[in-house]
Amino acid sequence: MKIGLELHQRLDTNKLFCNCSSKLDDEEPNLTLVRRLHPVFSELGEIDEASRIEYTKRKVFEYQVFRNNNCLVETDEEPPHPLNLEALKTVLNIALQLHASPVDEVHIMRKMVIDGSNTSGFQRTAIIALDGHLDTPKGLVRISTMALEEESAGIVSASSSKTTYRLDRLGIPLIEITTAPDIKDADHLKEVAEKLGMILRATGKVARGLGTVRQDVNISTGGGARVEIKGAQDLKTLPLLVETEQKRQLELVKILAELRQRKAIPIKKHAKDVTDIFKKTEAKLIKNSLDSGAFVLAQKLQNHAGILGKQIQKGKRYGTELSDYAKLAGVKGIIHSDESLSKYGISESEEKALREGLHAKEEDAFVLIVAPKEQANKAMDHVIFRANMDFVPEETRRANPDGTTNFMRPLPGRARLYPETDIPPVPVTKEFLSSIEKTESLDEKQHKLEKMLNKEMANKIIRSRHLHLFERIVETGADPMLVATTIENTIISLRREGVEFKDLEEPLLELFEEYAKGTFVKAAIPDVLKFMAKGARVEAILKVYRLQKITSKDLEKLVIQNSYDMKTVMQKYRLQVDPQEVAEIIKKKRHSEYV
Repeated sequence: MKIGLELHQRLDTNKLFCNCSSKLDDEEPNLTLVRRLHPVFSELGEIDEASRIEYTKRKVFEYQVFRNNNCLVETDEEPPHPLNLEALKTVLNIALQLHASPVDEVHIMRKMVIDGSNTSGFQRTAIIALDGHLDTPKGLVRISTMALEEESAGIVSASSSKTTYRLDRLGIPLIEITTAPDIKDADHLKEVAEKLGMILRATGKVARGLGTVRQDVNISTGGGARVEIKGAQDLKTLPLLVETEQKRQLELVKILAELRQRKAIPIKKHAKDVTDIFKKTEAKLIKNSLDSGAFVLAQKLQNHAGILGKQIQKGKRYGTELSDYAKLAGVKGIIHSDESLSKYGISESEEKALREGLHAKEEDAFVLIVAPKEQANKAMDHVIFRANMDFVPEETRRANPDGTTNFMRPLPGRARLYPETDIPPVPVTKEFLSSIEKTESLDEKQHKLEKMLNKEMANKIIRSRHLHLFERIVETGADPMLVATTIENTIISLRREGVEFKDLEEPLLELFEEYAKGTFVKAAIPDVLKFMAKGARVEAILKVYRLQKITSKDLEKLVIQNSYDMKTVMQKYRLQVDPQEVAEIIKKKRHSEYV
């Protein structure tokens, strides 16, 4: 098995080809555009297969436009502006940390993408550095390329005929780091992804928050094929994705061997209109579709009985592979004979009539597609095309949260790339490289953290997506250990209780600014944060919930009232008193008695 990784991380700058802000918000769109996209020929006169497949869906794309985040560049109404040099310098800085060699000149390329995620029908991308490497305990992992590219639009909703996107995300700079297939196993993949993420965060130049980083995994197995799994956002799922894909390909190899033994492929298309069989059907799915003008198309798959029902992933069978291809035509899926047809409401007499009409024997399977005539025929063509593959196909697949994957499209080829003629190349001279602001390396950052924290907490913070926030708060003079435990322990504990923050930065900066004034004690931090999560300000929380710190003469009076008993004082006033101050008053009392 061979494993490679593509890591994509948003950069903390303005957009790549205009001056629009990259900061996203929850505003309602100010404008909506509607477009259709189509593929174009490459410089070699070829059409990319993945783009051709997308085009066959004939979708309409709706784009939501936002005044604060979009201009005519994102709507593809004016040419792109010059390349964002701040973003370029950030990638070059990271490239040098990964021992990669910068290119002599940055050339922007257009990468054809007609799934609607870019209004222009292509994504702009540029190779920035080559031939780097990452040291890991399991050996050297080569970094093949480092690229700078624009983020795609964010998807809002999708149906078989229309997809709606938000354009506020479109054009945010992304760094793409692509490794060679040097990753040894599933655990090594997680380790590599985590270390690359730590190196990026250590620069302080990358965006923070959910959705700002994602991983694509390339996997191939003996007897299988290279498959790209897109959109893994959680490091924890990476090993599971590898294990699941390895199992999927091995199961497909077994199925192919059995199909060859049965002489079940190739299959010729002889799809038959079987709508009449279902004129009086009780199957709601079919009945409702027929009432809407659809028809039922059936195809026999000779010697396939039992094959379509073979599990290849958790909850997914070989029939799912055929169904995913059918969906390219916009249908919701297929019905096949290895399923329990009764769950659809198809009767035994209808199944018998189907087999008779298709001349399907006991050893044969069949597939049904319920859709408008032209769409059903296209979907059946896709099913037969996939069923006739006597090999494990190279594909791009979508990662699911449970570690399974779904087919998206064939792997793209060289025909999807062609030069961007609207943006001049950017020379990478020695003078340009010397102008790059050098940031702390991962090792330097680790060493600095270990000076201010214990080793365990330093290891937590260096891995945290809140590393930059920790550094920003500590710069204000806050105690590093208290900041770290608040971020890595208190916030996580509150999350388990159902307390969520939309954004941590502003609340924590306010919290520690107030704490520095001595208005409340350390023990009150979890309670203060609970109310801050609901939108309350610290000052108001302290007054309403009586969490102000008791100090000076008031504290001394309170200690006297409780007979100088530390335990009693802390039980009653834990959220309002500093234990060290209480201990100091008790110590003074004992000292005076002794004297």
